[in-house]
Amino acid sequence: MKFPRSIRFRRNEVKIYGKKPNYPFYRIAYRVAGKRHLRNFSKYGDALKAAEDKVRELADGSPATALTTRQASDALAAFQRLEALQQSIGRRVSLLAAVSEFAEAAAKLGGRNLGEVVAGYLTSVASVKRKDVSEAAEEFIAIRKPLTEAKAGKRAQLSKNYAHLVAMWLRDFAKTFPSNAVCDLGREHLNIFMGKHGSHSPKSRNHYRGAVKMFLKWCVKRDYLSPTHRLFEADSMATEAADTPELEYYRPEELQAILSRASENPGLNDLLPVIALGGLAGLRLEESLRLEWVDIWRVPGHVEIKAFKAKTRSRRLVEICPALAAWLEPYRKFAGGIFSKCNDTFHSDFVALRASLKISARRNGLRHGFCTYHFALHSNENLTAAQAGNSPAMIHQHYKGLATKAEAEKWFAIKPGVAVTNEIMRDETNPAG
Repeated sequence: MKFPRSIRFRRNEVKIYGKKPNYPFYRIAYRVAGKRHLRNFSKYGDALKAAEDKVRELADGSPATALTTRQASDALAAFQRLEALQQSIGRRVSLLAAVSEFAEAAAKLGGRNLGEVVAGYLTSVASVKRKDVSEAAEEFIAIRKPLTEAKAGKRAQLSKNYAHLVAMWLRDFAKTFPSNAVCDLGREHLNIFMGKHGSHSPKSRNHYRGAVKMFLKWCVKRDYLSPTHRLFEADSMATEAADTPELEYYRPEELQAILSRASENPGLNDLLPVIALGGLAGLRLEESLRLEWVDIWRVPGHVEIKAFKAKTRSRRLVEICPALAAWLEPYRKFAGGIFSKCNDTFHSDFVALRASLKISARRNGLRHGFCTYHFALHSNENLTAAQAGNSPAMIHQHYKGLATKAEAEKWFAIKPGVAVTNEIMRDETNPAG
């Protein structure tokens, strides 16, 4: 048989080359898209059959003719893998798209293995878990509850009153979006929630914003919300500038009446020291309610506020002025807590006491009164700040020029033994009243 032998069909041709002393195989040769392809066979019959099949494929115009047997096997295996992937992710991916994406990624990896890189990435990225907003809110509230409990000799990490308010705000937030998962929240949801509170003051709305932001940051840590969320970019989440409310404080004659009436009523024995410490030493109400009588007498002439009892968590000594000493003297032999009842009892008793004297409420009026009159008496914001556990800048900003020195002298001259009537006459032109 003479070689090469040509196998033709229509205008297509495949040639068969015979064996040679230095190459013991039959070969078929053909061209696809201008490129010459060769395949080897040990038997002539196999080469002839392959040539006849290939020439017909070329006539049909099939691109598969350009594939070698190994390439065709790889292509079939690749299609099987892509079919399995489609069943796994529910999305069809073409062989070309898969190869193109792999080639692009491999070019960027600089020789690193793609699988290892993906595995490393997944260890640093948390998958978001679906969690109902109300369930997440209750979980957040429950986790914070132990922080409101004080250990022996320690102060609680979190105020019970503040924790109660945050819980109330977050339950309101969750109630606004029933059956919604945290990960499904969008900026429009936050706008809707804040829109519900449009009638509140800017300060109150800022409190709501703060609670929601704190909750959502916690949700990110719990993988209930993506760390790349942009919820805080909602228009309604921008902090509003709140006007500073007008400072309210009691006048000397009002404090005199309050303390005198409390001293006349045996049922208010434990109320009087708290009032006196607030008005004549500037203690915050929460600080006074944490004190024990030993804190009053341990350091002569001073009230010792230990770090875990102070709002700022820093120890300070507060001078006991002569007026305060006079009010506290009857309690020298007392022991235990200064106020043994609950905080709500203090508030209700104090409200009733003021009402019996027809004295209007003053928000933090006792402490504000102390800071106002102490600064007016000494003209030294550093001294007043040291007593009140505040910053000099805060004292200068809020208490400068509110009272005269003469009024301050009256305030710090308030002592027991003054009878009072049922009503305190007020000068309506005095802004302090």
